[in-house]
Amino acid sequence: MLTQAERQTIANRLLTAHRTHTPIASPKQTFPSMEMVDAYHIQQLCVDQWVSEGAAVKGYKVGLTSKAMQEASGINEPDYGALLDRFFIPESAAIHHANFFGPLVEIELAFVMKASLAGPHVNAADVIRATDFVLPSIELVDRRLSNRVGVVDTISDLASCGAVILGGNPMRLTDLDIRSVTGSVIKNGEVLATGSAADVLGNPVNAVIWLANKLHEFGVTFQAGHVILTGSFVKLVPAAPGITLWPASIAALAM
Repeated sequence: MLTQAERQTIANRLLTAHRTHTPIASPKQTFPSMEMVDAYHIQQLCVDQWVSEGAAVKGYKVGLTSKAMQEASGINEPDYGALLDRFFIPESAAIHHANFFGPLVEIELAFVMKASLAGPHVNAADVIRATDFVLPSIELVDRRLSNRVGVVDTISDLASCGAVILGGNPMRLTDLDIRSVTGSVIKNGEVLATGSAADVLGNPVNAVIWLANKLHEFGVTFQAGHVILTGSFVKLVPAAPGITLWPASIAALAM
């Protein structure tokens, strides 16, 4: 485990990477004793700094929701990252590749909360009752690291979130079987990846349950209006300059 001074050093380096658009080396490589709890505290130090500068936390994302990804990362649970207001991009906006380090595309379901939700004993009924509606979404995964040694690197780096694009077609959880939602990533008319929301811990509701209970360990509560990204159900697709991923990708999310 790291000292608070070491955590702050890593946070400062990540903040600099964001501001200068210059990636840094793996924190785990530089500080081998770094653990999961350190990574989450480092992430929070970065978030606290941005909030002190005027940013707002608009929600959270869940990652590594498939068993295959967890095994590949050497963990037995998902991870999470905070979503700041600056991450959200309108669905009709042009996205400039040069603003990112190496963006990759994921599609997932976003839960929008109508009430606060706090662990440690959240269940499916609590999540359904506290959810206003769900939206299809694209997450641009981006990494401020030149190399990664482990999942602690990803967690400290805001769980590799680069941007979020929400689709403007809300649905109530009571109006669909959320497990049957499917989606495809379409690049210039070519289908590159297809998946089902059931691949997210069996049901995206389970991702929200896990996150609410996990955040309780750090004294965090979902607030009304928070957007919760529940995890991708397709493989990562690189986003190269000049391609069209919108609106075809989100239109392919069958809800």
